[in-house]
This record gives sequence, structure tokens and C-alpha cells, in this order.
Amino acid sequence: MPSTQPLVTLADIQAAAARIAGAVIHTPTMKSQTLSNMLGCDIWLKFENLQFTAAYKERGALNKLLLMAEVDRAKGVIAASAGNHAQGLAYHGARLGIPVTIVMPHPTPTVKVMQTEGHGATVILHGETFDAAYAHARELEIERSLTFVHPFDDLDVIAGQGTVGLEMLADAPEIDTLVIPIGGGGLLSGIGTAARALRPGIAVHGVQAELYPSMYDVITGADLPCGGDTLAEGIAVKEPGHITREIVRAVADDIMLVSERELERAVSLLLQIEKTVVEGAGAAGLAALLSDPEKFAGKNVGIVLCGGNIDTRLLANVLLRDLARSGRLARLRIRLQDRPGALFHVAKVFHEQQVNIIEVYHQRVFTNLPAKGLVTEIECETRDGAHLERLVAALKAAEYDVAPIELA
Repeated sequence: MPSTQPLVTLADIQAAAARIAGAVIHTPTMKSQTLSNMLGCDIWLKFENLQFTAAYKERGALNKLLLMAEVDRAKGVIAASAGNHAQGLAYHGARLGIPVTIVMPHPTPTVKVMQTEGHGATVILHGETFDAAYAHARELEIERSLTFVHPFDDLDVIAGQGTVGLEMLADAPEIDTLVIPIGGGGLLSGIGTAARALRPGIAVHGVQAELYPSMYDVITGADLPCGGDTLAEGIAVKEPGHITREIVRAVADDIMLVSERELERAVSLLLQIEKTVVEGAGAAGLAALLSDPEKFAGKNVGIVLCGGNIDTRLLANVLLRDLARSGRLARLRIRLQDRPGALFHVAKVFHEQQVNIIEVYHQRVFTNLPAKGLVTEIECETRDGAHLERLVAALKAAEYDVAPIELA
């Protein structure tokens, strides 16, 4: 059972809001009419991807920095992070004249190192894993008398993240349900605390990637495996906070797990419909609605687009995969006879069905067909899944052996 004395209070969060006002963007909370119609509930989006560093992490980092004593500010702060926390802390540290050191593991993408250094931080690369970088940061904290700023397991950081909830409920008082991503648990701890104090009857649902169900395991007593390559790297946390797990236990109704496919679809839908770029973690709330729309039917649901820092090449892959799954982009494997005009005649079927051919791949050698046979793979663009089905039916009617190459 949760403690009768809350670890973070509404007053703490309101004080943090006053403290960071003017230095952190009050991002818009807007209703998505298209997504609402699609999913059968009223969906309100909180655009935290519009912060200067494209993530909500600025809030908690800044609140922590502003509460530090002058003597500690002069010595500087340190953190272990390869993501949004590093950039938020670096940006506001530079703004306030506070030296910031960030320890990152060696495999951290160069672009993240450069972005963090670009905000004025000193970056130290250490170890091959986040755990190794974290351990080294704690060593340097003691050696150099620095203040360690935890990305989520810190009361001042949690209070800062809770300001997201204050803004959401003030700007969209209709909201009766919140769906919040969970990595270490700082965002849900802050928002959930504010929401429960302001609206005791509000529903609060946490969301984690299926590959990283760490908080889910803690809260439910499950023992699901935790690890793998997830699109939602911002919430890929193997060990949730000790403070946050107690707050999440007190304020969350449940924790939902979402698949990689649902995360990919959510990222794609937000770009196509809302014209906004979000990272995998930022799309987790919408992914939860996509995974179980009946659970939220008829409700006013608030979702936090908590970050927009996604690699452009990864984003391109996500969009192309979504086109393929929806039938708007396809690759068909077609068996042909190796004779003049064979490709012309099959292309004629594509023309008749008004399907655009993007690429053609011929295969004569690496095949189990007879020497005079060949396989061609044609990548094409259709209007939708039904259009693709008509094309396949027309090819079969023309007596071609055809099979779509499916995505996993």
C-alpha cells in the first residue's frame, strides 16, 4: 500500500511550475480530430516534442538546477545519459552558467555526442553500456565534488516533470484519462501526482515497450524478459527508479505493454496526420490506444508526445515499413519465362491496373528454378491494400505465379 505521506506533492509541482516559467516552453495541448474519429475517443495531444531540446526532460533538469545552492552550482553537475536528459541538462546548465559533465557509453551515436557538446556540456565516453557509464559518473561525482542529477529517480526532477500534467489539465479540462510513457518512471510519477491531486477520479495508465517491461514487472510481480532493440529507446530502462516505483504504484491504474509494430504505426500516424515528428517513446501513448481501442472508447484521453529526437534514417525506415504494411508499397515475386517480351507483358498488367513500378529485380542465378526460368521481384506503389489485391488478382488471371513478399 502507498505511504500516507506522498513523496512529491501538488505544492512541489506547482512551485516547480513557477520556478521554471519562462525558461521552458508551455507547449500546446490540442485535440486531434482525425485520430479521435479513427479510435472512437477524444484524443488530446501534449506537444512536448516542441521544447527547445525536443523533449520534456528540460523541466525536471531545470527545476533541479534552480534548487541547487550557489556553492554547488559553481562546482557543477554530472549525469549519465545518452539521450534527452543529457541535452536538457546541458542546455539549461549552459544558460545558468553551471558546468555540466555528461558520461556516455562509447557506442553512443556521434550525433548525440555532438548535440550534447553543442549545448556546452563536457562529454566523457566511458564503457560499452549505460550501466558502465552510470557507475563511472557516480565515481566522478565523488572525486570532483559534483552534484549528480538523476534522469528520473530524484524528487526535484519528478516535480519538474509533473508540470506537464498541470499544463495539460489547465489547457484541456475535458481530459478524464491519461496515458503516459514509462521508462524510469519520472514522467508518470510527476504527472500522476498532479492529476490525482487535481482530479481524484482521473484514470492514469502507464505504457511500456514490450521489450522493456521493467516497471510492469515491479508493479505486477511478473518476471518478463527485459532487453532488445526497441524503437522506443527513450523508455528502454532495465531498472526503474526506487522512488518512482513507489509513486507509480500509488498513482497508476495499470501499465500497458505495446509491441514494436504498434510503436512504428503510432510514429507514422503522428507524422502523417498531425505533421509532427516524435521518437518511439513519444509515440507510446498513441500506441497504447492502437493496441486496445475498446479500453478508451468514448473517453477524453490525454497523451504526451514526450520527445521528438529520432534519427532521420530510422524515421524513413519506419515510414516505408508502414507503407508496406498498409499495402501502399509492395514487393511482388513473379515467376517468368526467360524470353524476349516477358518483362514487357508483366509490366503491361501493372499499367492496366494503374500501379506505379518503382524498382525491378531480376534473378537468374540464385534460384531453384530451371535454367530457362527466372524470378523477378517488382517493387511497386499502390493506393491502398484493396488496390494491391486487385493487382495480384489480375496477375494471377494472366497466369503468372505471383506472391507478395511480406514484412515480419
